[in-house]
Amino acid sequence: MKVLVTGGCGFIGSNFIDYLLKDLRLDIEVINLDKQTYAGQGKNIEHLGLDKDKGYKFIKGDISDKGVVSALFSKENPEVVFNFAAESHVDRSIKNAEDFIQTNIVGTCNLLDACITHPVKRFIQISTDEVYGSIKDGSYSEEDRLNTRNIYASSKASAEIIALAYFKTHGIPVTITRSANNYGKYQFPEKLLPLFITNLIMGKKVPLMWSPENPGLNVRDWLQVKDNCRAIWHVSQKGNLGEIYNIPGENEKTNIEMTKKILNYFHLGEDWIQQVEHRKGHDFRYSISGEKLKALGFSYEHKDLDPELKEVIKWYEENQGWWKPLLSKK
Repeated sequence: MKVLVTGGCGFIGSNFIDYLLKDLRLDIEVINLDKQTYAGQGKNIEHLGLDKDKGYKFIKGDISDKGVVSALFSKENPEVVFNFAAESHVDRSIKNAEDFIQTNIVGTCNLLDACITHPVKRFIQISTDEVYGSIKDGSYSEEDRLNTRNIYASSKASAEIIALAYFKTHGIPVTITRSANNYGKYQFPEKLLPLFITNLIMGKKVPLMWSPENPGLNVRDWLQVKDNCRAIWHVSQKGNLGEIYNIPGENEKTNIEMTKKILNYFHLGEDWIQQVEHRKGHDFRYSISGEKLKALGFSYEHKDLDPELKEVIKWYEENQGWWKPLLSKK
C-alpha cells in the first residue's frame, strides 16, 4: 500500500509515520510531503532512521502549490492520503490569517483536485475539536453544528466542508477525524504543555492566560498522540466514507489543573505562574463524544494521563538538544 502523509515532519504527522512504519508492521510505503515550516524543522523524522528505509520517501513541498501536488500524484500515484499538513497555532492565526487560508483551505483543495485525476482508495482529512467551538455542558457529537471563533478553527472547518463537497460531487472517498488536544514527544514548544515544560527546565515562569473572572479555568481534553495515531488509522480502515469521527482524549482538565501537574513534577509552587491576558476569542471549554469511534471497535492504550504526562516531561528533560534549537523559530 502506498500512503501519502502530508505534514509528516510535524508533531502528529511524524508520530503517525512512526506508527505506520514501526508499529503496524504492514507492507506500507510512505511518502512524506512537507513544507518544513518552523514547526516541521525539528528532527522529528531523523531519529526514526527512515532515510535507510526503502518504504519511506521524503518530498519537500507545499500543498498550497498546485503544481507540486499535481506532479507528486502523477509520479507516485498514492493509494491513501492522510492530510495532516496545517497551520495550527491559534495565536498565530489571530496575527496573520493568510498562511492558514493558504495551507488549510487552498492546500486541501489542491489535494482533493489531484484525487479527481488520480483516484485514491481513501482520503483522511485530519481536523480538530475546535471546529465545534466552546460548550458549557455535555459533549459535542459529530452531528452538531460548527461554531468556530478563531481563524485556525474556521480554516479547518472550511477544509472539512470542502472535503465533504468533493465526496458528494466527485466521489472522492473522504473521511474526517476531529481530535482533542494532542500531547506527546516531539511537539513544537509553542503549545501549552511543551511551552510550560521547556520554560521550567530553563528556569522560566509559565505564561498562563488569566483574569480575575477566569483564573486559568478554560477546559481542554488531552489526548496522547500515540492514541490519536492509532485512532486515525483505525478510522481509515473501519470508518464509513463521507462521515466524521471524533477522537476525544477523555481527560478533561482546566488549564490551571494541567499547570499545577507540571509544577508539581518540578516541585514548584504557583509563584512560578506568570499571569497573561486571555487571547481574543478564547474558547472556554472543548468537549467531544467518542461513542461513534468506540462503535468501530477502537480502544485506548495511553489514556492514563498522569504517568503519560510524566513520561513526556522526562522526554523533554532528556532531549534538550532537540527543542532548544527550535526556540529561535518561535
